[in-house]
Amino acid sequence: MMPGDTLLIEILSLMAVAVTAATLFSRLGLGAILGYLVGGALIGPFGLGLIKSPEGIAHLGEFGVVFLLFLIGVELKPSRLWVMRRHVFGLGSLQLLITGALLSLLAAFGLGLGVGPAVIIGFGLALSSTAFGVQLMATKGQLSSQWGRASFSVLLFQDLAVVPLLALVPALGHAEFTLSMSLGLAFLESVAILAAAIIGGRLLINPVIGLVASSRTPEVFTALALLLVLGFGWLMEHAGLSMAMGAFLAGVLLADSAYRHQIELDIQPFRGLLLGLFFISVGMGLDIRVLTVHTGTILTLLTVLLVLKAVIVTPLMRLSKLTLPDAIKAGALLSQAGEFGFVLFAYAKAEGVMTTDLTDLLTAVIALGMAVTPLLVMLAERLAPRAAPVPAPEAAGERDGHVLIAGFGRVGETVARMLKELGLPATAIDLDPDNVARARALGIGAYYGDASRTEILNAVGAKNAALLVLTMRDPKTVEHTLEAARTQFPALPVHARAHDVRTAKHLLSRGASHTVPETLEASLQLGAEVARAGGADADTVQTLLDSLRASDYRALEGEAGAK
Repeated sequence: MMPGDTLLIEILSLMAVAVTAATLFSRLGLGAILGYLVGGALIGPFGLGLIKSPEGIAHLGEFGVVFLLFLIGVELKPSRLWVMRRHVFGLGSLQLLITGALLSLLAAFGLGLGVGPAVIIGFGLALSSTAFGVQLMATKGQLSSQWGRASFSVLLFQDLAVVPLLALVPALGHAEFTLSMSLGLAFLESVAILAAAIIGGRLLINPVIGLVASSRTPEVFTALALLLVLGFGWLMEHAGLSMAMGAFLAGVLLADSAYRHQIELDIQPFRGLLLGLFFISVGMGLDIRVLTVHTGTILTLLTVLLVLKAVIVTPLMRLSKLTLPDAIKAGALLSQAGEFGFVLFAYAKAEGVMTTDLTDLLTAVIALGMAVTPLLVMLAERLAPRAAPVPAPEAAGERDGHVLIAGFGRVGETVARMLKELGLPATAIDLDPDNVARARALGIGAYYGDASRTEILNAVGAKNAALLVLTMRDPKTVEHTLEAARTQFPALPVHARAHDVRTAKHLLSRGASHTVPETLEASLQLGAEVARAGGADADTVQTLLDSLRASDYRALEGEAGAK
């Protein structure tokens, strides 16, 4: 077999297991994540052995977590993040400190370990999986619920805590260290990095995106979106933060940007594909031999971990004003250990703080804990009544009954200015960054994006809009956008700009509610002004105009249609 065939077999195996396992487990109601885990275990080195070296797959899959955190950051405006500060730093710190301390004591006395390994194990297992938690909540539409926001706040603080914990590992490898000093320096370093990233990002990101967007080349814009996420994450990783946290910061910096919806749309396919690879790689890490040899120990450790974390998290969530059903679901979701545990324990082994056997044992506990998390959440939902998602505070009023204007050229700007004068809310979408900037300068909500894509229309609130106005000059673009709107939002009225009567009639046949042929309207306006100047009665002229418009210009079809 040629080397290229081996690579092709691995790629085909990954694609086959991703499609088959995710579809099968979703149909069974167990969720795609559990399917990825089982599929990964099946084709991994400890299963059928179709994937000989899963390290590369795991490394590639980690980018899925990076993209996931970026997209979460885009949805979190700085103002909303500030509102969450009590949950992030209050609830998050309490969970980590209480859970980490208790697990450290259990590791010290239950496993007979020294202070260094016990602290690393305790706080490493206190971290939960951001990828699993967020993906499960997103799948169930619970990210915007009260328990979803509280759970994400805890996960966000845990991600921030990874930096000081990694900085603590080398110190714990030596007999002499000052815990407070080590953590204090790591904390100050993290704050300095965050401040520099926020200031630098605000100054540089939007101007660079605007420059690239002005080229009007979609593939280059997509490449920029990928470069932005991965580049910012890489810079933060080399500065001491995690790559996922760097991507999250980049997302937060873009939350108020006019380009956010188009960037989200371009990143989404990569996130889904790579996150699936991440879950498959976790399944590959389930070493059946370790599970077989240490079955009793692993199951005991896993049970203690899940029960202890759930028992700690649930009351903390109740203290944060969550209902008991929501607190139970949050406790189940955060009870497992996360992917950062793999990194922390591998680093501790390299520094001589933990032995290889202990690291392998704990890795199996983390992987198995991730595998049972979807089942735990399903069990919690059966025990607790299902809570409906709560919409984000600014989403409810901002998108109710507003007018969407696709295209902000001279016609779109005129429509927007009239709506603003009348006090009617409007949102503009345009692929020209200069037009978007001009709209925002006028105080009109505007976003960069391709309005002919249903995802963009959905992102800017077409579902709750009162009307969609198509003002683009290109007839094909108008028609494609009309078809997208009719397909995804059949109840949304669409008014369209047309060049002439023939185009107007065609757009009406494709589902437009109303069309305005601009050449004919210009002729009518000129004719009306000439008639008034010639002495015609003003009311009679206006009545004629109203009559022609009400009949969709049928009386003029012979003349206009021939032009």
